[in-house]
Amino acid sequence: MFRMLKHIPMAVLAMALCGGATAHDFKAGDLRIDHPYATPSRPGLKTGAVYFRGIKNNGEQGDRLLSARTPRAGKVEIHRMRTDGEVRRMRPVPALELPPKSDMPLRHSSHDGHHLMLLDLQQPLKDGERFPITLTFERAGEREVMVWVQTPRSAGADKAHKH
Repeated sequence: MFRMLKHIPMAVLAMALCGGATAHDFKAGDLRIDHPYATPSRPGLKTGAVYFRGIKNNGEQGDRLLSARTPRAGKVEIHRMRTDGEVRRMRPVPALELPPKSDMPLRHSSHDGHHLMLLDLQQPLKDGERFPITLTFERAGEREVMVWVQTPRSAGADKAHKH
């Protein structure tokens, strides 16, 4: 068997043995949903947040994220964060506009941007977990994606997403 393996490039062999490297992005119509992730939540808190490296609309027509749902929370809202001087304000919005040929980042470190707010969490989000969330788009329809719970690299800069 090892004689046969010597003809296989090492990178291919490593991917096969390790289960392969999987990209953490999803497609829905003309949309590419890149790296859905959540930050760990503290015990006792009933809220959490889901972010994305970005949602890219490769199409010629705009789309809108209308809603989301997950078994991990009683409700999911689309929120917009805005910084006014020293104050960060967050408000639910009815939808997230995704213009044609655009890339919309939804990152935890953004002081002005969007995220998905998880309300009435069933249990805290723990580093390393994964859970599904279903996104509903106006044009692209529904798409379930897998959210990875991870401590952000810049955890010291944005330690707690408090609500």
